[in-house]
Amino acid sequence: MGERRNSLYAAAVAEFGPSLARLTAGYELDADKRRDLSQEIHLQLWRSFEVFDGRCSLKTWTLRVAHNVAASYVGRERRTRSRFVSLEEAELEMCAVSGPAVLDRQRILSELHAFIRELKPIDRQIMISYLEEMEAAEIAEITGLSAAHVAVKIHRVKSILARRFREEQRHV
Repeated sequence: MGERRNSLYAAAVAEFGPSLARLTAGYELDADKRRDLSQEIHLQLWRSFEVFDGRCSLKTWTLRVAHNVAASYVGRERRTRSRFVSLEEAELEMCAVSGPAVLDRQRILSELHAFIRELKPIDRQIMISYLEEMEAAEIAEITGLSAAHVAVKIHRVKSILARRFREEQRHV
């Protein structure tokens, strides 16, 4: 069983390593904490392959484990840091943003990642998966939500962000 677990882990890291790194960065900005989170994800992923039965794809399994570890991490961090916001609260905050801004790609990406880090864990999980170009059905399989619910959440976040950036462009 140990050889199978090692083989599955190696295959998952080889194929999805960059996705795991982006996922970790989406959950943690601080480089030291990001390394700790990454180590925890890799440890739990390796352990999880002891019970992997192939009922879902390697990708789904890998990202589900990673997201679950990251969500647990967020819960621990929540107890020691500021609170996260719901999509509804984020929408209200985004509508209140005003002032001139220079819209360049780096700033937009930075704001996008900052916004995602403020979301509640389930919404963060959905958006990070979406940015990894996963379909709503795949994200639903990872999160346990329905594909329709995932699609609605993605649409709402995209609308919030689009409204914010339109607002900023009007003030430039």
